[in-house]
Amino acid sequence: LMSGTSLDGVDGVLLDSPPDGGPPQVRAHAARPFPAALRAEFLALNTTGPDELHRSACASQQLADLYASVVADLLQATGLKASAVRAIGAHGQTVRHRPDLGYTVQINAPALLAERTGIAVVADFRSRDVAAGGQGAPLVPAFHRAVFAAAGEDVAVLNLGGFANLSLLFADGRTLGFDTGPGNVLLDHWAQRHTGQPFDRDGGWAAGGAVVPALLRALLADPYFSRAAPKSTGRDDFHPAWLERHLAALATAPAPQDVQATLAALNARSVADSLQRAMPRVARVVACGGG
Repeated sequence: LMSGTSLDGVDGVLLDSPPDGGPPQVRAHAARPFPAALRAEFLALNTTGPDELHRSACASQQLADLYASVVADLLQATGLKASAVRAIGAHGQTVRHRPDLGYTVQINAPALLAERTGIAVVADFRSRDVAAGGQGAPLVPAFHRAVFAAAGEDVAVLNLGGFANLSLLFADGRTLGFDTGPGNVLLDHWAQRHTGQPFDRDGGWAAGGAVVPALLRALLADPYFSRAAPKSTGRDDFHPAWLERHLAALATAPAPQDVQATLAALNARSVADSLQRAMPRVARVVACGGG
């Protein structure tokens, strides 16, 4: 089960893992959107506010119920009983991510999810990785290597979710994963604010705008983009106030549609620059979306 930084909802996949260690096989997939109130609460919990412990606990319970609904959808789609499923993997919803300070926080209620489904739940993946000096995403690069690695080729897997990240699968067997910067998070915010839509469908609004060079240069000057990998980021670093500060520093306020085009260009440039620095001989890029 997965709910990412795009805050669009929960995705679930039921996998068969062959006993010979071969690639997992997808049996079914399901998704449910976040209720508007729960999405708003997750956004609010990304910043300091009143009674956070109580509100986090309540949001965790709502998330567990939504996770359980997705599990029920998967079982119904496959005709399987809960006893046929070995385990559920659910890391929860990230609300604070500060590996530079040695912590990452995910809202989750794995015990409640286990009770709701009757299936063992594996959770809290990220904190151990951060404690060991990692960036809190220990599973995806290994999974990508198992599925997408190609003999004799440098392969990159790009995930464009709320934040964009790369898994670099080097031909010599090395694997590197890191966040390149914001993905949909600022694009969705800006589209919601100026068009009333939750996201810019097919990038149509951005495509009608023009990139603002001065704004793009200012955004790319953020120290995160020049930091060496491995690294990770989140709403703690890239958020609406960050964008507003850069807009306020411009001599002339750009049109909202041009800001959207510039944010799209920021995604493309930050990904391309990361690839050029970390895997200059990349032979293939596999692109996917996380929201």
